[in-house]
Amino acid sequence: MIGQAEEPIKLLRRVLAKATTVWMRSTYHFCQFGKGTSVDFSCDISKKIANRVCLGARVYLAPDVWLNVPQDSQGSGPAIMLGDGCQIGRRSMISAKNLIRLEEDVLLAPSVLLMDHNHEYANVDQPIHMQGTTSGGKITIGRNCWLGYNAVIFCGAGHLTLGRNSVVGANAVVTTSFPPYSVIAGNPARLIKSFDLATNNWKRASS
Repeated sequence: MIGQAEEPIKLLRRVLAKATTVWMRSTYHFCQFGKGTSVDFSCDISKKIANRVCLGARVYLAPDVWLNVPQDSQGSGPAIMLGDGCQIGRRSMISAKNLIRLEEDVLLAPSVLLMDHNHEYANVDQPIHMQGTTSGGKITIGRNCWLGYNAVIFCGAGHLTLGRNSVVGANAVVTTSFPPYSVIAGNPARLIKSFDLATNNWKRASS
């Protein structure tokens, strides 16, 4: 009985996701909205920031994903770029003041946070929510990376790069760059393994 009751709900969610995707593609002015891309009806994407969001082909935004560009962002070009085949897990948040770029086939687990700025708090006599945001930096996630559950990728300044085919462990906090083929974990994140192209094997990092 439970299974029979669930099926209509799943069907309804698919219909709503399809309708949301068509509506956004038609009425939002995204800088790119690729073929085969799907946006769940529960996603939070303001129409005001759509022209700064590029969605490649076959991108999937799961339920409750939030794409955000702060109001005090001064740029006019793309701030969020999701390459072909990217899949963004439930409740994940991407907040880009400057630029957060995911290359092709990046996979995010649920509740992942990517943020290239912070709340300003320099003035102790003024509420933090009134102080705007810091100047921040930029983030690039290389193709075919996998970011685990509740991982945080934060760049306060400069350019944080996570090389291609890297894996970020659950609950990791990444604030510095790592080379391609890295397995990283912890808070702050550190290198656990790297792929040796000469031997075609993953090897543990030396202590």
